[in-house]
Formats: sequence, C-alpha cells, structure tokens
Amino acid sequence: MLEISSGKVVRVIALAREFGSDNRQLRNYVSSLNEDEQISLVALTWIGRESFEADEAADAMHTARQEMTLPTDGYLARIPNLADYLEDGMEALGIGVADAEDHLRD
Repeated sequence: MLEISSGKVVRVIALAREFGSDNRQLRNYVSSLNEDEQISLVALTWIGRESFEADEAADAMHTARQEMTLPTDGYLARIPNLADYLEDGMEALGIGVADAEDHLRD
C-alpha cells in the first residue's frame, strides 16, 4: 500500500491548489519527503488519473519506483491537474480528503 500519510498528501493538494503544481513551496515540500513517500505520491497521482486502478496500487508503487529518473518534485510540477489527481486517487483508495483535512486541524 501507499507509504505516505494522508496528512502529507493533503498538504501537497493544498499547496498545489493555492500556488499551482509548479511552485517553490510545493517543490520544496515534496523534495523534503523521503523516497517512499515521493514514490507514493507518484503512484497516487497515477491512480487518480486512472493510469492504474485502485486495486493496482502495489503495481503503481512498483512502476513508480522502477521509472524514477527525474527528481519527483520536478516530475509532479509538470502535472497541471496534480491536486485533482491526488484527491481522486485518495478517493479511489477509500481515503476521504475531507476527513484527512479535518485531522490536520485537530
């Protein structure tokens, strides 16, 4: 399964929505994540854009790990609908974005 907390994904979504996917704040945040978390973001993005189905999350993670050639922050910065894909990916996996956002406020 994914190796990133829903709170961190929600943070990426919030940064992408507020500043766009190609912004310094988002790139700095993504580059500060460990490799497994970055791979999980890529896999989640692919699930959200329907390159993989939710039940193929392990395959998406494996593929993301194998195809990792660019820095992840640069790769994600080139995806204009990043926030939507991440949100859709979370929903596909049964993780409510609103619930994760509520936990950030606690």
